[in-house]
Amino acid sequence: MNSAPASSNHSNEETIALDRAHVFHSWSAQGALKPLVLEGGLGSTVWDDEGNEYLDFSSQLVNINIGHQHPAVIAGIKAQADLMATIAPAHAINIRGEAARKITDHAPEGMNKVFFTNGGADANENAIRMARLHTGRDKVLSRYRSYHGNTGSAIAATGDWRRIPNEYSRAHVHVFGPYLYRSEFWADSPEQESDRALHHLERTIQAEGSESIAAILLETIPGTAGVLMPPPGYMAGVRALADKYGILIILDEVMCGFGRTGNWFAFDAFDIKPDLIAFAKGVNSGYVPVGGVIISDEIAATFDERVFPGGLTYSGHPLAAASIVASITAMEEEGIVENAAMIGRDHIAPGLAALAAKHSSIGEIRGSGVFWAMELVADRDTREPLSAANMGKLKGALVKRGLLPFTADNRIHVVPPAVVTPAEVERAMAIYDEALSEL
Repeated sequence: MNSAPASSNHSNEETIALDRAHVFHSWSAQGALKPLVLEGGLGSTVWDDEGNEYLDFSSQLVNINIGHQHPAVIAGIKAQADLMATIAPAHAINIRGEAARKITDHAPEGMNKVFFTNGGADANENAIRMARLHTGRDKVLSRYRSYHGNTGSAIAATGDWRRIPNEYSRAHVHVFGPYLYRSEFWADSPEQESDRALHHLERTIQAEGSESIAAILLETIPGTAGVLMPPPGYMAGVRALADKYGILIILDEVMCGFGRTGNWFAFDAFDIKPDLIAFAKGVNSGYVPVGGVIISDEIAATFDERVFPGGLTYSGHPLAAASIVASITAMEEEGIVENAAMIGRDHIAPGLAALAAKHSSIGEIRGSGVFWAMELVADRDTREPLSAANMGKLKGALVKRGLLPFTADNRIHVVPPAVVTPAEVERAMAIYDEALSEL
């Protein structure tokens, strides 16, 4: 765990002291924090001020799809900084148009415009706004097991606990989505779970009044909620219901898009075409803050003669645009999306299956590409979730062994960069095995 050279003149304790004196952290009670120090990284590896090295199987916040410090992306940002570092969004600049073109090249036919934002939350925020303005309706349906961001409408659309102290936005309705392992519908097969979840959705649409609903907002594969893979027929069924009742579909691909699942977009694996796509994270691996909305031609045309009442100072920022162009180009030329698919199919899936066969604390594994979750239980028969105390011990055991995990509730999310190698996955599986053995 000490193979990386120390990369600064600061100790870990000096960095923590500076952070604690001046930085206010998100989603945290500030007094008890002692954040892990990170100073540098390369590919799937990061290290701290003193050279201690970690395998980054969190991809930070599941966004470093192209890996840390990819040289082509760094070079693209530097080249644009030398040319023009910033510009107002009202002007045209070639790099912004090129970024939008690179994105829409991978989008479905009939989706040719991109509205750029600063990140995923305001991508969802503006997608909701577009849907409401286009349809003239207010309500947005989303799932309880979901996370869509921390701005006004995005947090109200979120299904988990974080929305409850933040519900200041109107006209949000939640439904239960499919999750067979902890079914809300007493289902005993994926097909039954799908059918019953769709029935629940349709009854909610009818009860709320379909004429009042602008959009159904879904993470194609809910990420923070547990990498919940849609069962057969569910996504196609949602599209059919939306068409039946004249409702738009917004797919939140912020976490699951741009190679994360082994496809350019997660919805490429399902029978659905959205009306609006929210993206961020993997589009440039977070090298510069950016997100956006891919807009269907029909919705874009709504604003040909009508002003769109939204905008951001840094919409389509040149450095962000340059990082998108370089990132997508590198992913295309280096087969990074294909690597994610191969790693998931040939290495992560069998590796997690072997762990599940050995450790009774693993209740279920699920995922695709480099987007997986292990759901941990105290008892396989009752499916009682593993306690927070044991999850804390497990996280500590992983970090001690040199693996940076992504944990949520009773789950370990196995979400390395899409450039991860088979050898790195093998090493990670050995670390998971050792840490789980401590339970």
